[in-house]
Amino acid sequence: MNDTKWTPDMVEEWLTEAAHVLKRLPSIRVQDYFSTWPRTAAEFSDLVAQTPRPMRLPPPSAAAISRMETTLGWIAWLEPIDSKIVWMRASGERWKSICWTIGLARAAAHEHWLYALCVIAGRLNGRVRLNHFARRRLIAHARSWEAAKKTTLADTFREDGISIEE
Repeated sequence: MNDTKWTPDMVEEWLTEAAHVLKRLPSIRVQDYFSTWPRTAAEFSDLVAQTPRPMRLPPPSAAAISRMETTLGWIAWLEPIDSKIVWMRASGERWKSICWTIGLARAAAHEHWLYALCVIAGRLNGRVRLNHFARRRLIAHARSWEAAKKTTLADTFREDGISIEE
C-alpha cells in the first residue's frame, strides 16, 4: 500500500468496498430464551403462506474485513460533514437524499465529497498538512494529476517532436 500513488478514484473504490463489506457482515443477535423441545417439521402447505427468507450474500473474507477496518480509519481524517457525505455516497445513497440529509445544494455536496477524497488520497500519499490548500485548488490539483496519468506516450510529444514537461 505504501508504494502506490493514491488517487481519489482509488480511495472511492476502497470506501465503496468497505461499505459493501460492512453490509455483508452478519447481524448482531441478542441471546434470548431457547427451547429444549425438538423442532417440528413444517409441511408444504404450512410453507406456502409464509414469506420467503431474504437471500444474503456470503460473509466477506478475512482480507476484505481487514481492508474495511483500514478504510474506516480514513474517515476520522475528515470534517464531520465531509465524512457523512463520503460514507453516504460509499453506501450507495443517491445525491438527492444526501443533499436533503446534509442540507447542501448538489454542487456544494459534490465539492465536499471531492475534497474529502482528495484529502484522504493526500494523507495516504504522505502529505500530512493539507490545510494550506484551498478546497477548489486541491480538487483541481488532483484532477490535473489524474489527467496527466491517463495520457499516453503519443500525447507527451508535440508535433515538432519536443516533449512536454510539467
